[in-house]
Amino acid sequence: MNNRLVTFLEKSEEKAFSKEHRKRLKFNMGKYHTKVALGKQQFQDLEQARQTAKNIKAYTVANLAQLLQEFEEKFTARGGKVIWAENISQAQDAISQIMKEKAAKVVVKSKSMITEEIQLNRLLEEQNIEVLETDLGEFIVQVKGEAPYHIVTPAMHLSKEDIAELFHEKFDTPLTATPEELTAYVRKVLRARFAQADIGISGGNFLLADTGSMVLVENEGNARLTTTLPKTHIAIVGIEKMIPSIEQLDLFLPLLATYGTGQNMTVYNTILSGPKQTHEIDGPEDMYIILLDNGRSSIMQDEYMRESMYCIRCGSCLNNCPVYQTIGGHTYDSPYSGPIGAVISPHLGIGDFEDNTHLSHASSLCGSCTENCPVNINLHKMLLYNRSYEEAENLRPKSEQFMWKAWRTAMLSRSMMNAPSFSKNLVGNLFLSKAWGERRTFPKFPKYTFNQLWKKGKV
Repeated sequence: MNNRLVTFLEKSEEKAFSKEHRKRLKFNMGKYHTKVALGKQQFQDLEQARQTAKNIKAYTVANLAQLLQEFEEKFTARGGKVIWAENISQAQDAISQIMKEKAAKVVVKSKSMITEEIQLNRLLEEQNIEVLETDLGEFIVQVKGEAPYHIVTPAMHLSKEDIAELFHEKFDTPLTATPEELTAYVRKVLRARFAQADIGISGGNFLLADTGSMVLVENEGNARLTTTLPKTHIAIVGIEKMIPSIEQLDLFLPLLATYGTGQNMTVYNTILSGPKQTHEIDGPEDMYIILLDNGRSSIMQDEYMRESMYCIRCGSCLNNCPVYQTIGGHTYDSPYSGPIGAVISPHLGIGDFEDNTHLSHASSLCGSCTENCPVNINLHKMLLYNRSYEEAENLRPKSEQFMWKAWRTAMLSRSMMNAPSFSKNLVGNLFLSKAWGERRTFPKFPKYTFNQLWKKGKV
């Protein structure tokens, strides 16, 4: 049993039986589902919208090389710089080089899961560069010393009382401070740092091939300040975020907003096409876009996994997954949690496949993730594919393989099936009861099997 699996089981045990944790998730998820139900009403034909979005992403993946080239040509024509990163190491090296060239000391950063993927904060801290998260939820978990809990709502697991206590401890704000007062405090802190920052770093929700632009979607306005006030802007974006045309945003922006937070549209939707032009009064002097592969090309070449690259990171599959709603985001120990994380984490360059195989088993295979995906990704089928790949590569624990062989042998043997009940109960209690679970009583075998009762004429 690998260490990551052991950690996963321990964290799952802790979170699943924490009444307070379950209470907070239930409250937050309840609000989410209410809003999403209302948000879906803006679509005349939701299923057609979902299928159209899926078709566009399928076309994008099939023609990605051409679209990426078109994007680069358009973006660089306006003075932007494109950096291609095959893996995490190349992305980190590129960022470190820019930091060195700009003699950066302070970096502000908007919410981005791909920066978690490349471990950006740790990289900058090791270079004695101050990095400050500017999304409120990300700011909170950074102060707490935690990773984001959710790909859309980073601090979903914390109550307002938790945050008030945290801020009191770290910043000496009043314990009785209201959410509005705490938000105002953070706003005051961040405003000063925006003006002082040497570099702003963001992710990107979409890349537009036909205009050579990047799209940022947010509700707080911090991403606009991050990408506008510092003299240098670096965006790290996965190559799968491409869509062919700016005209297709009229479909993808409402889908992302509805399935992400239940809104018709997010508050701030920003299109960036390069650094400040000569006729413009604001914006960065230099803008870099780092296009990260890190296993994405390999996923796209796999006919069974290709659909996972259609994901628009709305978080809907997490919010509808009964497993995620039980064990929470930190348990997955991956930048991407929930069903989509379980699907792609073993294939991205964030660890060996074997280190992440257990994530594909963190599912009831109920299909709720697929049913609630805005681009109709067959997530539960890909979870099964990961499991089958794991089996084909002989990656399952030896003890489990032995138990399945023993089970198969017993099920195919009538004499073993009809063995005396006391011997079967003895074997079960000795070898199976622990796997059955401490909170469940291991079932006892009856005195006679159905086969024996049939022969006796008693059924």
